[in-house]
Amino acid sequence: MARSEESDESRTVHSLGAAIRDARRRLGLSVQALAERAGVSLGLVSQLERGMGNPSLLSIQRLAGALGVPVGQLLEEPAGDLAVVTADRRHVMPTAPGVPRDAQAVRELLTPRGEPMLQLIRSTLPPGFSNEDRPFRHIGTECVTVESGVLVVVQGDQRIELHAGDTVTYGCSESHWWANGHDDVTVVLGAVTPFER
Repeated sequence: MARSEESDESRTVHSLGAAIRDARRRLGLSVQALAERAGVSLGLVSQLERGMGNPSLLSIQRLAGALGVPVGQLLEEPAGDLAVVTADRRHVMPTAPGVPRDAQAVRELLTPRGEPMLQLIRSTLPPGFSNEDRPFRHIGTECVTVESGVLVVVQGDQRIELHAGDTVTYGCSESHWWANGHDDVTVVLGAVTPFER
């Protein structure tokens, strides 16, 4: 194996281990508790957190599921101290399968993909958009500001309507969903952090 390939693999494992350790600590889990929750060995988690090992994709998926984060978040290299995402380099987040493209929200990640502590997402919701049948539920806190249009936010049994300039902050561990509240496009800026309110 070439030395550069070896260093790339080593960097990837170190980055993966650091992401797992950080997410585990945010949840207040011990190494053993995470291993049990993910259905993997204690040794695997311990090795990874020390930047060692060669985990299978299945193990990484199990760990991501147990930590409540996307697999991609664990595999992205952390952003540097000053990270710029230019308008032409925004990551467009995946869409929901089986939903027509013109009924989908376009969600652009404005922060670096490897940033685990804060995500800033610009969402463009087409007329008639609603994800009521696909609500979100995850660990964290979200703050949403409406740039233009009308946004309906439902969290548990609470329903609010936001207009341009309005902002709402809520915990994400309770099921929540959005809908476009008028007959034109609604544009929303949302910040998400893995810390619960």
